[in-house]
Amino acid sequence: MAKSKRLLDILMFVTAKKKFTAQEIADEFQISIRTVHRYIVDLCDIGLPIYAEQGRNGGYTVLTNSFLPPILFTEEEAVSIFFAFQSLKYYRSLPFDAEISSVEHKLYNSLQSEAKTRVDKIRSHIAFWNPKRTIDSPLLNEMLEYSIGNRDVHIQYESKTGIREKHIRPIGVYAHDGLWYLPAYDYDKKKILLFRVDRILSIISNEKSEAEFMSLEEWFDFHEVKKPIRLHVHLTMEGVRQCKSVPYFEGFVVTQADGTGYIDTIIDKGELSFITPLFLRLGRHARIIEPMELIDGLRKQAEEILTMYQD
Repeated sequence: MAKSKRLLDILMFVTAKKKFTAQEIADEFQISIRTVHRYIVDLCDIGLPIYAEQGRNGGYTVLTNSFLPPILFTEEEAVSIFFAFQSLKYYRSLPFDAEISSVEHKLYNSLQSEAKTRVDKIRSHIAFWNPKRTIDSPLLNEMLEYSIGNRDVHIQYESKTGIREKHIRPIGVYAHDGLWYLPAYDYDKKKILLFRVDRILSIISNEKSEAEFMSLEEWFDFHEVKKPIRLHVHLTMEGVRQCKSVPYFEGFVVTQADGTGYIDTIIDKGELSFITPLFLRLGRHARIIEPMELIDGLRKQAEEILTMYQD
């Protein structure tokens, strides 16, 4: 049997057992103890963390169970995974950033020369673009871990009204438009709010929580409307095009035969402050029919802009 095949078989054997002796490997693969020790050295050289215990009851322990045995990919699968990682490069902060870079490097180096040439050519003709942000989110990994670990967190948060201390229970993190967001239950306001991760200045403390909350996936699917209000907007063709490029509006836009369209749906009144700047940007391509509060908000912002440029 080829050495590489034997080494792979032993790798899968020891990662499954986690604790083993040289004699167990010798018996399993019908090889000598001396050969077993050479294979163990080879496994350590490729990065498998093995701890040797001396003595009568000694043996070996794999220090982590996160080391996966090799997986065989087709060339097309490897290329697709490589470019999936490429789609993340425009984000300033990423969870597991070092690990992603390491996997990308290993994956590229594992490709045959022809596949590497193909990847290099594809790089020149494809991009998964997101706005390049220069804002760091240094606490991104921690907030993700607290979400997974079911922990309550006390944070310092920089909002529009200043720096506040918040007591929250994170649900998860997600990326949008080059920024990272954290839906979390705010214990003071007794509801789920959306926080910008880059605006979390520090973590004051954290503790295990007994409370059960929805997952991030459930939060995406569920938006409780406590103060329902009708949003009715007429859109030009350009308004339709732009609204369909905004995830918040995409599912609400109805396109008519002539290319114009409209939005007619129920939203929560608390979202008006979020959507007002979006409609201000649309200008004449979106005519608000209701609610009046949104019209008033647009007028106020337009007047403030006009005041800045009066002679």
